[in-house]
Amino acid sequence: MARDYYAVLGVPRDAPESEIKRAYRKLAMEFHPDRTNGDKRSEERFKEVTEAYEVLRDPEQRAQYDRFGKARARGGFGGVHPDLAEALSIFMRDFGNLGGFDGVFGGGDRERRARRRGSDVRLAVKVSLEEVVTGTRRTIKLRTMERCETCGGSGAKPGTGTEICRTCGGVGEVRRAAQSFLGQFVAVTPCPTCNGEGSMVRDHCSTCRGDGRTRRERTVELDIPAGVSSNNYLTLRGQGQAGPRGGPAGDLLAVIEVEEDPRFERHGDDLVYDLPVSFSQAALGGEFTVPAPGGPVTLALPAGTQSGSLVTVRGRGLPSLESGRRGDLHVRARVWTPSRLDREAQQLFERLRAVEGDPPAAEPSGKKFWEKVRDVLGGG
Repeated sequence: MARDYYAVLGVPRDAPESEIKRAYRKLAMEFHPDRTNGDKRSEERFKEVTEAYEVLRDPEQRAQYDRFGKARARGGFGGVHPDLAEALSIFMRDFGNLGGFDGVFGGGDRERRARRRGSDVRLAVKVSLEEVVTGTRRTIKLRTMERCETCGGSGAKPGTGTEICRTCGGVGEVRRAAQSFLGQFVAVTPCPTCNGEGSMVRDHCSTCRGDGRTRRERTVELDIPAGVSSNNYLTLRGQGQAGPRGGPAGDLLAVIEVEEDPRFERHGDDLVYDLPVSFSQAALGGEFTVPAPGGPVTLALPAGTQSGSLVTVRGRGLPSLESGRRGDLHVRARVWTPSRLDREAQQLFERLRAVEGDPPAAEPSGKKFWEKVRDVLGGG
């Protein structure tokens, strides 16, 4: 069973963002691969704390996690964990420009020059209520920036390569010393010449003109689990726009929109259906067939049903995204009053009015209301 994200970082559930960030930085530096000589257990811990931090630092994802748990956090519905490259990218994104990290991690052989990440792609995916019950799959066509096939994403003309940036010497950043009333400090910023990449393309690829990307159309298969609600989202890592000159791709964020079904009201995993019944049907009761996800169901309405009364059909609602257990279908009786009466019906209701008297709660007579109704209708 996956560990609780708060426990992973060692912070309370009400921890502010600053405390979460401090806890992650401390743990990430402890388990960073460059400090543990590639130890596999430390690498797994580094990825674990990075995953927890990435969810809890974001207010929207944290709220989803607090309410629904890991299945909805990161939009993944139990999606994949970050790989080492992504975990390192997250760490350097938030802490890589604080200065001194190359000294802390010893320079190493690991590539730490900034590679610009591609943009995320956000799209809306509509699903029906029936598809919420079963889950479904969508094949989505996207037209996005993809790695150039001619140069392999390098941006360089085939047969040529890149050159080390002369401004930063290939490290991707520049440092400037400045003096303040607190003393001297060093400001570390991405190199303005190479945009933090550490290298320059001299002979540009004629296809992508040095960007390393071209716009192409592709298809993505999207598996939508049962039990989703509107505004849930699925995250497909690395399925967004490709990054320039070999940079990592962004993510694809598929926002779910559940189409309204006019037959039902949805309350979480439960559904409410309004069943119109005539006065005589409510009085006498009977069996009724009502729609439900997955096929109609038959239920018994008891005699003397009042307008607004509920009959619950267990397990015929929508599945829970967390447990898969289905909610219930609540059938609400709505007594229908005819707006027009023919002569025979009017005479019948006149006879009924003569004997029904006041509502049951104020009826002084010992004879029950429904017994009078049966007398009028000739039921003995």
